[in-house]
Amino acid sequence: MENWNITADFILLGLFNHTGAHQFLFVLVLIVAFTSLVGNALMLLLILLDPRLHRPMYFLLSQLSLMDLMLISTIVPKMAVDYLTGKKFISPAGCGFQIFFFVTLGGGECFLLAAMSYDRYVAVCHPLRYPVLMSWKLCLSMILGSWFLGTADGLMQAAATLNFSFCRTHEIDHFFCEAPTLVRLACADTSVFEYVMYICCVLMLLIPIFLILISYGLILAAVLQMHSNEARKKAFATCSSHLSVVGLFFGAGIFTYMRPKSYRSANYNKVVSVYYTIFTPVLNPLIYSLRNSEVKGALRKCMD
Repeated sequence: MENWNITADFILLGLFNHTGAHQFLFVLVLIVAFTSLVGNALMLLLILLDPRLHRPMYFLLSQLSLMDLMLISTIVPKMAVDYLTGKKFISPAGCGFQIFFFVTLGGGECFLLAAMSYDRYVAVCHPLRYPVLMSWKLCLSMILGSWFLGTADGLMQAAATLNFSFCRTHEIDHFFCEAPTLVRLACADTSVFEYVMYICCVLMLLIPIFLILISYGLILAAVLQMHSNEARKKAFATCSSHLSVVGLFFGAGIFTYMRPKSYRSANYNKVVSVYYTIFTPVLNPLIYSLRNSEVKGALRKCMD
């Protein structure tokens, strides 16, 4: 097929059409996205303003809120404008920026969730040694490491994806630019890039989830030894809610990036992408933060 100029715009086909049902779903997605923005912005503000929340655990939570805030801002405004105006064009530079920020934030969040699971393990299993095992130095190192690994992966995927020659069909069957979807439009052989991307996904997805499962496995082992039924129920409820969010986030990422090419479907990919770009960010402040008594106390203090 004939190649087209790299300066030509891509066309994002989007998630919704203009039927009544899809218009309802579009409004629902906007409500969820707005709720996520407010919830994560509120968490950032509370942790910044309340001295009682100036601890490693809450600093990790603030970074999670920041990543979710940026992720929603990267994806949803463009999707909403495209749907409302009918102008679905995106420049190669804009596409590259979306891939970079999406991979940076998604990859960084994978390692940040692993760091948070370690923090919970230390808090539950070694509470007296928490200041030593979860020092500010270690906390900052884990946060910087999460951002660095995410940024490195984002730069690699954005640069490599846009380096391909693309064919005349420049319609992206998605609501934002994502590397696996864009690579399908390439005229060149992409097998080497896809292999490297698969290796990156193993590092960015499977290693963090392995560390998370180890941490929560040790937490559950410690919980089972508790004598108080009330404490045991509370710990089980907390762990199960955390693991449900982790499972949703990592499950959607593995489904999108680690399935064999022959099993990939554009419609399935779009629906699954909604979960980790829109719905998971609204769950994080609810599950990790706003159910926390200290956070609720800080919120009441701000409202008084």
